[in-house]
Amino acid sequence: MEADQPCRSAVVDLGSNSVRLVVFEGRSRNPLPIFNEKAVLRLGRGLTETGKLNEEGVEMAKEVLSRFHAIARAMKADPFEILATAAVRDASNGPAFVQTLRESMPGVPIRILSGKEEADHSAIGVMCGIPGASGLVADVGGGSLELIHLTPQGRHDATTLPLGMIRLADRSGRDLDKAKNLADKDIGGVEWLPKVKGSTLYLVGGAFRALARLQIARTQYPLNIVHYYTMDVQEAREMTGWLQNSSRRSLERLPGAPRKRLDDTPFAAMVLRRLMKKVQPDKIVFCVDGLREGWYMLKVAPDILAQNPMDVVAREMCARFGRSNSLPYALMQWTDFLRPEETAEEKYLRHLACYLSDIGSHDHPEYRAEQTYWRILRVQSGGFDHPSRAWLALALAIRYAADQQAPFLATSRALLSEQDWKSAVVLGLALRLAYSLSGGAGRLLEGTSLEWEEDALVLILTSARVAVKGESVRRGLERLGQALGVATRFEIELVG
Repeated sequence: MEADQPCRSAVVDLGSNSVRLVVFEGRSRNPLPIFNEKAVLRLGRGLTETGKLNEEGVEMAKEVLSRFHAIARAMKADPFEILATAAVRDASNGPAFVQTLRESMPGVPIRILSGKEEADHSAIGVMCGIPGASGLVADVGGGSLELIHLTPQGRHDATTLPLGMIRLADRSGRDLDKAKNLADKDIGGVEWLPKVKGSTLYLVGGAFRALARLQIARTQYPLNIVHYYTMDVQEAREMTGWLQNSSRRSLERLPGAPRKRLDDTPFAAMVLRRLMKKVQPDKIVFCVDGLREGWYMLKVAPDILAQNPMDVVAREMCARFGRSNSLPYALMQWTDFLRPEETAEEKYLRHLACYLSDIGSHDHPEYRAEQTYWRILRVQSGGFDHPSRAWLALALAIRYAADQQAPFLATSRALLSEQDWKSAVVLGLALRLAYSLSGGAGRLLEGTSLEWEEDALVLILTSARVAVKGESVRRGLERLGQALGVATRFEIELVG
C-alpha cells in the first residue's frame, strides 16, 4: 500500500433481493463509507417453489460481483469479503453458485452466514449505530427476518424466520391476508419473544427503512435522516395501516419515494404490525447500521466498539476544525453554573457542545453560524438521536451569534420543546461569552467564573489579564442574563 494511501476495507452483502458493496475508509468508531453501490438481483425470487436461486439473478450476480471485486482491488481494500445470506444459504444450488464465484475470484473470502450469524452481525451493527441499544432487533431482508435480543450484557436468542419480503410474497401468492396468517404463525412460534415484551424495537433492513422514508415524506418531518428516526406505538400503528391500504401510485407521488421498494411496502408494514402486536414495544427506532457495519466492527475494528461514537466524532471535529484541544475541558467547568439540576443526559450534551464549540473558526465569518448549524445537524455519525442533533446544532449556531428567528433554525424549532430550545440558547450564549472573554485561550478563561448570587448572575474576574471592559463582553453577559431572565453584574476579585 502506498504511503499516502489510507487503509480501506470492503464488504459485499449478497442478499436475497439485492447485492451491495460498501468500502470503508480508515479504522474508526464511526465507520466511514466512501463507496456504496447496490444492484437489485432478486436471487431469492421463486425459491419457495423451486428450492433454487433465480437463474437470471445468478447470471447478473456473476457480472456485478466481478465489477465489485475490481472496484475493491482498485481501491486497495483489505480485508475484502463477500457475505451471502438467506437465499444462498437455503437454495439447493447455493453451494455450487458460491463455488463458481470462488473460481472466478480466487483468494476472495466468501462466507455463507447462518441465520444466527446474520442476526448477530445485525445486532452488532445496531450497537455500532446506537450505543446502549437494548431491546429487540428485527432485520428484514429479501429471504428472511432475523430477530435477536439485545441487552447491555450481550446478544441473545437469535432466530431467523422465512419472512423476508421476496419469500413472504412467494409463500402467500402476494395475498396480504395469507401473508398476515403466515407472519402470525412464524412470529408466534418464537418462544423467547415474551422476554422482550415492552422493550424497544429496533428496525434494520431496506424494506423497513423504506417505511421510514415514506412516513418522513408523508408527514413532512423536518429532518431527512432515517437513522434514529423514532416513533411511538400509536404513530407506528397508524403508519402501518396507511401503508397497507395505500396504492403504489399514491406512494409514488411522495417526494423521495423508494420506488424499488414500493411493492414490498405493504408486506413490510404488515410484518411490523404483527411484531408490534406480539412484543408491544415502548417505541420503534429505525437503524441504518446493520449487517455490514456489524462486519466492520467484527473484522476491522473489534477493539473500539466500546467507545462512544458521539465522543469520538466530537473530539475528531474539535481536532480538525477547532483551535484548541484543551479548551473544551475548561469550557465544561466554566459552564457548570448553568443548570445545577441538569440530568446526566443534559450534562453529556453540554460536554459535546463544548468540544464542538469552535468548529466554525475557519469558516467565513458571515456564514459561521449557519455552516456550523448544518454541520452538526447532519453530521455523519451514529449515536446522535434527532433531538440531540437539533439541540447541539442550535446551541452552536447561537454561539456564533445566529438570530433565533433565522429560517435555517426551523428544524430545531420543530423538534425541540420550548424548554429544550431555551436551554440550548442559554448554553450557546454562555459559550459565546466565554470566547469573548478568552479569545479561545483557556489560560484567560481561568481568570473568570460565572456564579449565582441570589437572583443575579455575576461574572467574577480574578485575573488582571482578562480584558473585562470590552463591549463584546458586556453585551454578551447582558444577553445571557436576558435569556435566563435575571440581572447581571461584574465583580472584580483580583488575586496575586
